[in-house]
Amino acid sequence: MEPINRRRWEQRCPEPQPQTVDSLSRSLDVRPLTAQVLARRGIVEVDAGRSFLSGRLAELPDPHLLSGMEAASRRIADAVERREKIAIHGDYDVDGISGTALLVEFLRLFGGVVDFYIPLRLQEGYGLSGAALERAAANGARVAISVDCGITAREEAQQAKALGLDLIITDHHQAPEDLPQALALINPHLPGQPACFRDLCGAGVAFFLLMGVRRELRSRGHFNQRCEPDLRLGLDLVALGTIADLVPLRGVNRLLTRFGLTLLDNARRPGIRALKDVSGVREISCGSVAFQLAPRLNAAGRLEDAAQGVAMLLTDSLSSAQGLAQRLDACNRQRQSIEEQTLAQALERIAGGGVREATHTIVLADERWHPGVIGIVASRLVERYHRPTVLIALDGDTGKGSARSIKGFHLYQAMAACADSLQAFGGHEMAAGIGLKAEQVKDFAAAFELFARQRLEQELLTPRIGHDGEVFLEELDFEGVRELAGLAPFGMGNPEPVFMGGEARAQQVREVGRGHLQFVLRQGGCSFPAIAFGMAERRRELQGPLEVLFSPQLNQWKGRLSIQLRIRDFRVANN
Repeated sequence: MEPINRRRWEQRCPEPQPQTVDSLSRSLDVRPLTAQVLARRGIVEVDAGRSFLSGRLAELPDPHLLSGMEAASRRIADAVERREKIAIHGDYDVDGISGTALLVEFLRLFGGVVDFYIPLRLQEGYGLSGAALERAAANGARVAISVDCGITAREEAQQAKALGLDLIITDHHQAPEDLPQALALINPHLPGQPACFRDLCGAGVAFFLLMGVRRELRSRGHFNQRCEPDLRLGLDLVALGTIADLVPLRGVNRLLTRFGLTLLDNARRPGIRALKDVSGVREISCGSVAFQLAPRLNAAGRLEDAAQGVAMLLTDSLSSAQGLAQRLDACNRQRQSIEEQTLAQALERIAGGGVREATHTIVLADERWHPGVIGIVASRLVERYHRPTVLIALDGDTGKGSARSIKGFHLYQAMAACADSLQAFGGHEMAAGIGLKAEQVKDFAAAFELFARQRLEQELLTPRIGHDGEVFLEELDFEGVRELAGLAPFGMGNPEPVFMGGEARAQQVREVGRGHLQFVLRQGGCSFPAIAFGMAERRRELQGPLEVLFSPQLNQWKGRLSIQLRIRDFRVANN
């Protein structure tokens, strides 16, 4: 299998109607180019555009539209008022860590008696832990709430009932047909849920649960004698989980994340301040959260104990936060080393014919691999080969696997189709986890490949890069680029604007940093500095007339503001 080094360029959607662009431009007081970008994201109505640009938290949907919310809110409110112990059980990734911290913090502020538990990835694996439920009940808990997990926990739900625990499951992963029997199930993927909640991550679901509980307590007059907490101050945690979990940044998610990023930038929490310091983050963006903050929070869960991340986010002590942040940073450096070694071994296996019989998928298993990093490495293989990928860490006669997908291939459906070759599985469209016996790996790989061949047409096996139409360099100016930046936060579901630049030439080309290219892109009498990250090996292609895909950005260097083009791809111009 050879790496994919060419991508198909395609417009994000058909060319918007001129009257649509004109209406958006005039009514929203934005430039036609900005209106065009909005229209290409499906925002064609003026009201939708106004909400996108300046939506308010008051526009959030009613939490009670989610099934299970009313019962859950009443039971938690009862526990708060009666001072019954509440046990929070979260997942060990950033979404679970941030959602757990969010519930613990605000339920305590409501007056609740709350403790939390995060399972150890290497010892207990993913999902609701029966042993943790037993400990919670033994410690006097009467209510247990899951965060970012539990929708497949049928046996654990029965166990909770036998222990006298009222179990409330909050999750956002795909729901099986046979659901666990709990006091309440809150999951936007259950049948009949409003579409506005569909893209929520685990921390987002937890936030709406808090909205429901606060409303219930408010109706009982609970806050007549005590200060009512401001839930908006928890949106930094929601933004962390939303960005890290790669859910679409549109609708409700975009609104929550936009406000949450401001809080992250202000770093009112000692834990966030310490995390930014060890990460070297000066300015908060979706990119800095995804590539600098989130990996350090994830690292503890991958190699040690994710509870350290929750403790760091909850502490009021800056010195304590700094110590925990340094520990997370050390874990992250160790994770990077293990990841690079695992990637090298996987690439060696592929080069040696390890997936010779497969054309549509990559499935590899190895006893040397650490289960905490195989998901990251699977993502890197997807980037390199553009194939649904499953890496399995073997431990004796069993294995734990992490899967990552490509657009157009639903992993959860694939795992369900391969269930006969698995002991357990869970996840969603783009990411999943599996458990299986070592002797099942070969059968699973064959079944996974067969399913992919039935679902993936050849055109889906070529990566595509979307763009927002053609723009001449002379059309770019400071105000226009600044206005485009106002469409942030960018990420899944709301990509950064990318334009096709037409025929141009690269001048003053030089390599910078670790594998990057820097040059001046000239088109006619107009030119801008450009940076192409990770494209140094393609330097020889920058000869003669080029077609370029780029994102215009404002760059500040030594007090001077300039327009810089971030190059997304380039190719020889067709004369």
